[in-house]
This record gives sequence, C-alpha cells and structure tokens, in this order.
Amino acid sequence: MGDAEGLGAGQGATLHAVSSAVLAVTRHLSVHEVLQVIVRAAAQLLDARYAALGVPDDEGSFAEFVVEGVSEEDWERIGPLPRQHGMLAAMLHGDTPKRLADIRREPEFEGWPVAHPVLKDFLGVPIKDAEDVLGIIFLANKKRPGGFTQDDQDLLALFAAHAAIAMTNARLYEHNRELTVVAERNRLARELHDAVAQKLFSLRLTARTASALAEKDPVRTVQELEQVERLAADALAELRAVIFELRPADLADGLVASLRKHAEVLDRAHETAVRFTAAEPVVLAEDQEAVVLRIAQEAVYNALRHAGAGTVDVSLRVRDGSAVLEVADDGSGFDASEGDQQGGLGLASMRDRACSIGGTLGVDAAPGRGTRVRLEVPL
Repeated sequence: MGDAEGLGAGQGATLHAVSSAVLAVTRHLSVHEVLQVIVRAAAQLLDARYAALGVPDDEGSFAEFVVEGVSEEDWERIGPLPRQHGMLAAMLHGDTPKRLADIRREPEFEGWPVAHPVLKDFLGVPIKDAEDVLGIIFLANKKRPGGFTQDDQDLLALFAAHAAIAMTNARLYEHNRELTVVAERNRLARELHDAVAQKLFSLRLTARTASALAEKDPVRTVQELEQVERLAADALAELRAVIFELRPADLADGLVASLRKHAEVLDRAHETAVRFTAAEPVVLAEDQEAVVLRIAQEAVYNALRHAGAGTVDVSLRVRDGSAVLEVADDGSGFDASEGDQQGGLGLASMRDRACSIGGTLGVDAAPGRGTRVRLEVPL
C-alpha cells in the first residue's frame, strides 16, 4: 500500500512539474524557452543542484544545450557548447538512461573544462518520440545525501515522456508560425502587385499620353498631368500602407502605448484623422497583446484603404471582465452579411486570430453607415 501511495505521489509530482512546460507551450513561447522550463522543472522534481538538456544535431553533437544551476558568468567561463566527447557523447550514441554514483570514476569522464562545476552523482535520461531522440536530460549532484536512486530514474523517465510532448508541440507551433509568416509575406506581395503595381502602370501610361499631347493639346495635357499627380498620390498611399503592415509590432511599452503610437503615426501620414483613446491600462498575455495589436492594425488599414473615411476612432477599455477593442470609421461601409466578399477586408482572418486567443470578433457595418469592428478578449 505504501509503495502504491509513493508511486501515485511521484506521478502527481511529475505531472505538476511538467505543467509549467505545457503552459509555456500554450503561451506560444519558443522551443528554446520551453527547453529552459523543462530543465528547471526536472531539477526541482529530482532536487538536483545542476541540470541540463541537450538537443542532438545531425552530426553527433548538440544543436542546443540549456542549463540550470550555472550562472551566466560561470557558463561564459566554461566556454562553447559541449561537443563529441566524454559522458555526454556516450549518452548521445547510447540513448539509454545512465545513473552513476560518481561520474568522475567513469572512463568517459574526460574533456571537461576547468571552469566546469564539480560533478559527482549523475543521472541522464533520453527524451524520445518513438525511436527518435529529441533530447537528453542530465542531472547531477542531488542535494540530499545518497545520490540518485532507481525511483529517481523512473520518475525522470516519466517526466521525459511528458517533456517529449511539450517539445513536439513547441516545434509544431514554431513551424506553424513560420508558415504563417510565409503566407503573410505572400499576401503582402499580392497587395503590392494588385494595388501599387497597377497604379504605377496606369501612371506610366498617363504620363506617356500627356507627353504625346504636350504640343497639340495643352489643355488636355494639363488634365492628364493632374491625373498623373492623383495616381502618384494613390500609389504612395498604397505603398505607405503596405510598409506599415511590414513593420514589426513593437509591444515593448505595452499594448496601450503601442496602439497610441501607431494611431499617431497613421494620423500624421494620412489625411484621415486617426484617434486613439484608452480609459485605463489594459494588461493581457504577451501572445494576446500581439493579436489585439495585429487586429487593430488590420481594421484601421481597411478603414484607410477601402472606406474613404474622414475619421477612424480606435478605443481600448475593460468591460465586464473582458478587454474590448473597437475600431470605428465614418466611411462608406459595406454589407456585413457578405463578409469577406466585400473588398477583401480579411474578416475571416481577423476572426481566426481572435479565436486563437479565446476572443470573439464582431462587425457592425452597412452601406453608407461606416464600420465598427469590436474585439472582446476575456481577462
């Protein structure tokens, strides 16, 4: 009965320790950050003074190596990432658990930098996805006397199985993010071609017509040159809008400050008045703030490009336990029942973005009555 209770407690501790790694994935952190969370959780779970996680590359070495228990200053003194030598190399090639009472007595104990901490008891367990080794967790110097036990090894193996899921999910997220970036670049390329390139082509033809008429019809030439000026202004506005989309979102100063700065820049760059109001600070998770800013940018961009609005009002506030973003314009509006069929407004994309952070997006619009985009994100 006591052994069963001990095993249940151990499994519960494992699940609790790995939950921080799983939460890191759900917060859309990078693979490297997830590795750091896993290493920290493993050290706490097994009460180890030192912990590390190595991710193998295709050359028998480590593509990444993160540590816990070693200061940045000590790590700099230790030198470059470990390569193909010693006990770490043996673990890479063997991909089986290794538990030692004193690693210094092993034949493989060689090539350690002078500045490296003194290691004694050692436990290494591979993180595997089927037959693929995703990484290896290394622990050393258990804080309590006696070194690592077989129970410790079993517990770390169970932890490693959960860590494999967290690492795989993080990699999938980063791959999906890369695909999203490619898709966004392709969309912007189409915007440049469809909007700017066509206007520049029209501008060129109009200028050529004006040149041909210069001597024969001065009045018509003036009209054509006025058209050239209008086309050039339109092309500049289109190009400016695309450039704003290409600029990375800067959330270093928080969501409210970033929205205010963005509105001020657009207000100076366009004839349309762009105003921003926020009654109070609004703090969301990092991934949520990035999505809110991106939706605000796209909604304002739609109003500037498609609506012919004189004023665009952006507001952010807290209401009934949710952060509420609204982008309202007094432009031409559209038939909201037809959604994305009207002017390529990207409403489906904005709704998908909202859904990705647990929010909801609503659009209130009608021909001749302007448009109001409303995003609600639970706090």
